[in-house]
Amino acid sequence: MTKIVSVFRKAHFNAAHRLHLPELSEDENKELFGKCNNPHFHGHNYNLEVKVTGPVDPKTGYVIDLKILNTLIEDEVCERFDHKNLNLDTEEFANLNPTAENIAIVIYDILEPKLASNLSLSVRLYETPRNFVEYNG
Repeated sequence: MTKIVSVFRKAHFNAAHRLHLPELSEDENKELFGKCNNPHFHGHNYNLEVKVTGPVDPKTGYVIDLKILNTLIEDEVCERFDHKNLNLDTEEFANLNPTAENIAIVIYDILEPKLASNLSLSVRLYETPRNFVEYNG
């Protein structure tokens, strides 16, 4: 019987963004997004939890080597988004409103193809200690 286990890795990055839809007026955007529509942007200290679930390799005892997962998260997510203005400095959000939901989906879409096909992924992103989202693909 195959044993299925989930492993987790936490990471952190800081980024600025503005929630804004160009098809809406300034007043409509302000009404919809409030403080998050600040034309001068605002920032968050994002906390990321990456969960990888799969069978335990009988040889290594790992689902995935956490050093490999850490390097993947650092290289593909933190390097890309840390200390960036998501709206202005990243291609992923050039035409996508950088809500926490969309950021989590983008991170999932970056990481998922880099994992073995027998592993499943979940991304949890904390925008604040009380506000967070989770995306499972």
